Amino acid sequence: MKEDVVVLTGKTLTIEEVVRVARHNAKVEFHPEAQATCEKSREFVYRLAESNIPVYGFTTGVGANKDKKVEAAYYNEYNVSLVRSHCVAVGPEATLAEVRAMMVIRLNTLLLGNTGMSPAIAVMYRDMLNKEVTPVVPERGSIGEADIACLSHIALTMIGEGQAYYKGEKMAASAALAKAGLEPVMLGPKDGLALVSSNALAAGQGSLVLYDIAKLVELADIIYSFSLEAFKGNVSPLHEEVNRIRPFKGQNESAAHVRALLTGSYLWIPGIADALQDPLSFRCACHIHGAVRDALRYVEDLMKIQLNSSDDNPCVLIEQNAILSCGNFEPVSWAIGFEMLGIALSHLSKAACFRTIKLSSEYFSGLPRFLSPDPDHVIAFGTIQKPFTALDAEIRHLANPVSMDFYAVAGNIEDHANNTPYVVQKTRKIIDNLYYILGIEAMHAAQACDLRQEPEFKLGVAGQVVYRKIREAVPFLAKDRNLTIDIANAYELLKSGVIQQELSHLSGV
Repeated sequence: MKEDVVVLTGKTLTIEEVVRVARHNAKVEFHPEAQATCEKSREFVYRLAESNIPVYGFTTGVGANKDKKVEAAYYNEYNVSLVRSHCVAVGPEATLAEVRAMMVIRLNTLLLGNTGMSPAIAVMYRDMLNKEVTPVVPERGSIGEADIACLSHIALTMIGEGQAYYKGEKMAASAALAKAGLEPVMLGPKDGLALVSSNALAAGQGSLVLYDIAKLVELADIIYSFSLEAFKGNVSPLHEEVNRIRPFKGQNESAAHVRALLTGSYLWIPGIADALQDPLSFRCACHIHGAVRDALRYVEDLMKIQLNSSDDNPCVLIEQNAILSCGNFEPVSWAIGFEMLGIALSHLSKAACFRTIKLSSEYFSGLPRFLSPDPDHVIAFGTIQKPFTALDAEIRHLANPVSMDFYAVAGNIEDHANNTPYVVQKTRKIIDNLYYILGIEAMHAAQACDLRQEPEFKLGVAGQVVYRKIREAVPFLAKDRNLTIDIANAYELLKSGVIQQELSHLSGV
């Protein structure tokens, strides 16, 4: 089998490539031109320093210590001290995949040549990724104006200190490097600042979150279509012309997707629906899912810029023969975008919860209360509303914006922040909760399908697959049992991606 390799140019990295490196251990290589640019940048900064022009983080301290001069004889000592002093993050640990995502993103931006760091550092990033040396990185402690408190732990591994994983086994960083056949790096001028000062933690975790949201919204369409069949719902809101005259892109994508999923369904029989109009959680599902799609597209476009642009301060401009202080470490544009995504996902969650409640309501579904197969003796789904509404309450809380909550720090000179890592991390938690909520909705839909007695009842091409996979994980509820086990099984099934894989031949899945 041909080895998967991602070639880094500094300008073309995609979210999908980040996922390949982070989760599937794809190897990385430098494009020759990118490597040459990195080397040229380093030579330029050395020439500048020799001319006695102060260079922030190179010949001076950082933050409030920008007025402190760093003598050439102490370059290594100062940069090692900078790395150690910036290791102030707290747990839990970021996952191995998340750390690998941080590393490949930071490596890609270094190749743009706007950093002026030693090319040996770029080589170290590459070799650690390819030989599966993954630093232990506590994920909390960054306020978002560059993730210095967390990324310093990657730098710590590079100098042979702290802890790291080697091929998944946790050990001292020095031992991990030795097992991989790597030597600790010798930090030179500006290397410490370049290693710790970027948005790579938030961008790494954020890239994986965006990838997962794209998968989640496809799954939400699938579970909704299955619920609509179980509910004996009205398909008129899915009509192509109805959606065409409301040309929001996300709405039309979800509507087209759901129409394809319902191919062959009994719902297309004229007059089959009992109600002229369904509750809004059913009628507006494609509009709600479409809002997530539209928000996702907006943030993906911003993330592509982040992945392929310099967030360094100061910024090396070789063509202009200058190195300038700047604020390019400010990610507030896409931090706000993630806040928007959290709000959109909260709407998706709420609609799923209301659909689930409606499925177990005899007034709306025409089926026994709480989908009991024996209302006199089986309680069935009488209590399960509590956990999924509790999970939705968590999502509602997590969707509250936090990007504007910050202090002025570093001697009052750093008086803006955005909390982007936490913004991303709470969005990640929303996704996890939604797998439970959609899993419980799928359990209800499968039970409703089993209880339907209409002679015309027939699931569409997608519904047949979803029903089969749900029933493999969660049997028909004939008698009351421990539903915690069923909920966990439905969650694992949906999170595995098996359903999407089986439906991959359908348009949009």
